[in-house]
Amino acid sequence: MKEKEEKYRLLTEQIRSLIEGETDVVAVMANIAAAIHETMNFFWTGFYRVMPKADSGVQELVLGPFQGPVACMHIPYGKGVCGSAWKQRQTLVVPDVELFPGHIACSSLSRSEIVVPVLSSAGEVWAVLDIDSKELATFDETDRQYLETICGLLSPII
Repeated sequence: MKEKEEKYRLLTEQIRSLIEGETDVVAVMANIAAAIHETMNFFWTGFYRVMPKADSGVQELVLGPFQGPVACMHIPYGKGVCGSAWKQRQTLVVPDVELFPGHIACSSLSRSEIVVPVLSSAGEVWAVLDIDSKELATFDETDRQYLETICGLLSPII
């Protein structure tokens, strides 16, 4: 447990240094996803941004910068773990995605998941950070705490 906390502590400092003074949010998200993915060795790490559909203007989550295999490109509000975290405006830790009602299986290899809302400076959900693992029950309170801190670093840039 202490080893995981130390990895996250160093990762958080690395990300602070990486993004200091940067104003391009896509570049920041790309480096955050890469840093988390590389450091923690997760199966899939990336962002979905809240965007309006071109044809209707209805908001949905659209794939953003990520590391890992190909992924779902659009996720409706309130659907799956990502859409649910957006709707509930809170981090969701899912020990077994097979048991999550309405789980969207972008990859059959994903077994557990954590999704952290990214809030704008106005307090609105602007994106979500989605991380998948090939193992059951990978994510815990330590992951939640540090990933929420890392996502908070995005707020001033959005």
